[in-house]
Amino acid sequence: MDPQASDLPETLQHLRIDGQRLWASLMELAAIGATPKGGVCRLALSDLDRQGRDLVTRWAREAGMTVTIDKIGNGFMRRPGRNNALPPVMTGSHIDTQPTGGKFDGNYGVLAGIEVVRTLNDHGIQTEAPIEVAFWTNEEGSRFVPVMMGSGVFAQAFTLEHAYAAKDSAGLSVKDELERIGYVGPEEPGAHPIGSYFETHIEQGPVLEDHGQTIGVVTGVLGIRWYDCTVTGMEAHAGPTPMALRKDALQVSAALMQEVVACAHRHPPHGRGTVGMVQVHPNSRNVIPGRVKFSIDLRNASDALCEAMDADIRAVAARLSAESGLPIVIEPVSAYPAQPFHADCVDAVARAAQKLGYSHMPVVSGAGHDAVYMARLAPAGMIFIPCKDGISHNEIEDAQPEHITAGCNVLLHAMLERAGVAAG
Repeated sequence: MDPQASDLPETLQHLRIDGQRLWASLMELAAIGATPKGGVCRLALSDLDRQGRDLVTRWAREAGMTVTIDKIGNGFMRRPGRNNALPPVMTGSHIDTQPTGGKFDGNYGVLAGIEVVRTLNDHGIQTEAPIEVAFWTNEEGSRFVPVMMGSGVFAQAFTLEHAYAAKDSAGLSVKDELERIGYVGPEEPGAHPIGSYFETHIEQGPVLEDHGQTIGVVTGVLGIRWYDCTVTGMEAHAGPTPMALRKDALQVSAALMQEVVACAHRHPPHGRGTVGMVQVHPNSRNVIPGRVKFSIDLRNASDALCEAMDADIRAVAARLSAESGLPIVIEPVSAYPAQPFHADCVDAVARAAQKLGYSHMPVVSGAGHDAVYMARLAPAGMIFIPCKDGISHNEIEDAQPEHITAGCNVLLHAMLERAGVAAG
């Protein structure tokens, strides 16, 4: 099914969600695990996570939805359609947070879905296909790895057994903690059809705010390449060793670190290059560094561009090694493919924003989201709204109520376009 916006009855063109109700729900959920600085600490599979899940599923049942939990603890809250043989149009995100998380990351996407259902209920609107709202287990990865665990198991990116075996710093396993909080459901992960998937999220970056735009029409998620780089020189005394006779691993490393940033500029507009971790040996004030190990993070909008950046930085490293005489070793750590979103879903978001009169622009996501795995299974898209100063994963994370409302209105109309409205 792929009905167009023009297929919606004229009376629905002016349909809007209740922004105050959505905001109140966000603030009530944020009270579970609230921190003194105004953020939220609700780690995956903790007692607070259980309380959050209990609240969200209670709201879903109060809205007339049925709730299904699968074996990794993913939750699916379903509003039936006229034709329940059709796969559901789904939206969702996560409700676990970072240790110093904010009120909106993930939580907004889940509660926006519930607000869509509440709005449809308020106006007595029946969709052709069912509507579902999902919350995915351990998206953040702050307590257990891998990140995006629930959606990854659902999409068979890794096995249920692998996820179950993951342990936190205290040695507690995912399986034991899921059982303890009562969220091991009977359904096999992935045994749940999806017709299309939308995820509404704060941008977690500064682009929308910088451009003064309300809605980000997300075209895809950047591919990621992580490396460890080691430059080996020779330790020597900082005083007696002339500059021309030094084998200074840090100076060669510094030149390569600058080239990581330059590499991103050579592959615009979505190239990203970051060095975030540096270890200097022996890390002594008056010793020339003999070995430096640092991280390299390269990102871009397609796998081909990521590979081009890989070749670029390796060529630069080879040149610096030849010029300095110092060995440089670049070892891959992990790689995540770029994930473009489906044109039909991207267009549905853009049409909704246009119809509703919101300023909007195409954007890419530099961070991973559960929508990445859903896009492997069904047409998928994302909606971004601005967050203050682009700050996220921080207790001061903030979003404006009018933007929260706007993003949910876009979600409502994009989902209605995909689900269709049953004839009265």
